[in-house]
Amino acid sequence: MLALIRYSVPDAQTEEFAAHAREILDVLAAQPGYVRGQVCRSVDEPVLWALVTEWEGAGFYRRALSAARMAMYPLMILMINEPSAFEIVDGRPGVSDRSREGTVGNA
Repeated sequence: MLALIRYSVPDAQTEEFAAHAREILDVLAAQPGYVRGQVCRSVDEPVLWALVTEWEGAGFYRRALSAARMAMYPLMILMINEPSAFEIVDGRPGVSDRSREGTVGNA
């Protein structure tokens, strides 16, 4: 399951936002079911940021949001109000995924 939370961040708040976003990612990464995550910034519209995480399932994501609520609170005013949970219905491995095939821990 893919989670995408978008933010609209004024230029003057970029550094503060990035620090808080890293804290949120740290809290989420410590939760059960977390697979990976990134803090991203739009290359076309630098005021748009995204917190993108992948989870073993929607239940894990929803419980992790509860655990991260206090860390997320300072950025809620910048959050774009839209659905954030997406079921992965199809995909293809990337080059880095294929290079890890057959290594320990990547069953």
